[in-house]
Amino acid sequence: MPRSAPSRAVPIESLAADVRAGDRRALAKAITLVESTRPDHEEAAQRLLGLLLPHTGGAVRVGVSGVPGVGKSTFIEALGLYLIGLGKRVAVLAVDPSSALSGGSILGDKTRMPRLATASGAFIRPSPSAGSFGGVTRRTREALLVCEAAGYDVVLVETVGVGQSEFAVAAMVDFFLVLLLAGAGDELQGIKKGILELADALAINKADGDNVGHAEQAAAEYRAALNLFSHATPLWDPPVLTVSGLEGKGIDRVWAVVEDHRARLTAAGELAAKRRGQQQAWLWSMIDDGLKRHFLARADVARLLPEMEAAVASATVTPTEAARRLLALLDEGGDGGARSAVTPRRKRTA
Repeated sequence: MPRSAPSRAVPIESLAADVRAGDRRALAKAITLVESTRPDHEEAAQRLLGLLLPHTGGAVRVGVSGVPGVGKSTFIEALGLYLIGLGKRVAVLAVDPSSALSGGSILGDKTRMPRLATASGAFIRPSPSAGSFGGVTRRTREALLVCEAAGYDVVLVETVGVGQSEFAVAAMVDFFLVLLLAGAGDELQGIKKGILELADALAINKADGDNVGHAEQAAAEYRAALNLFSHATPLWDPPVLTVSGLEGKGIDRVWAVVEDHRARLTAAGELAAKRRGQQQAWLWSMIDDGLKRHFLARADVARLLPEMEAAVASATVTPTEAARRLLALLDEGGDGGARSAVTPRRKRTA
């Protein structure tokens, strides 16, 4: 059963106050509200965020990515427990892959992080990606802000680590960590140049047992590879670490790197500039998304789109020309009847 958003009878002001007071139930309700796509819920969510916004921005935002099977959940649980041991409150926004066919998602993060899920200083929120760009739910940013307003010191964003998800997560966090595996053949195969440029640190996970030597070898190869690429800031050279989420080894070094990175960028004013840039990029992504939704909601577009898709599929019209004819509907104004765009319009004779 899908989660239900808060009842209209619950005043947004009261919900905001409860979130700020650290009420976990209110936090869950608030995130459900910002994830909802119902128009009335979206309006209420924006009012809620308006009340919470002055109390956001204080958390350390860390993105964790990596291919399936790299051990992200085990690593995040170990990191979260370590941070709680330091007296910090930790929120985990774990983005689950939604089925492209049914829209369903696994939402099993609490079962994959059983110890962290029962810790009083932790909050884990699985969110279905719903097929959105990069496997990252469209409302993850809002959920992150709500967690900050609730007083969480660290927000960890876990992504499915496929396609363009790394780029989407990197655009909303302060520190982007990529988890990798050793012992799977050529260590540099399959990693994109863009990921090496995005990463603030690489961590070779599962460096335990007989795999320690392989992990160290992989780390050396990645260190050499990083020297070939430019990075986000000249203030920071991304380190390559070896860790074991299962045994908890190297977790303290990972957090020390995160803190060092934050201190350097804050002192130079780059962290604040980075967040401002992310906010502006967020604005334009929402404009792009909104324009597409409004465009597809037009009746004339809905009538013409199947015809254009069929024409493109049969190679009778190029994708560029099909897009041009669809976008031309905007110039016509209103929602007038769409003519066939495959057959050219004949000029009227006097």
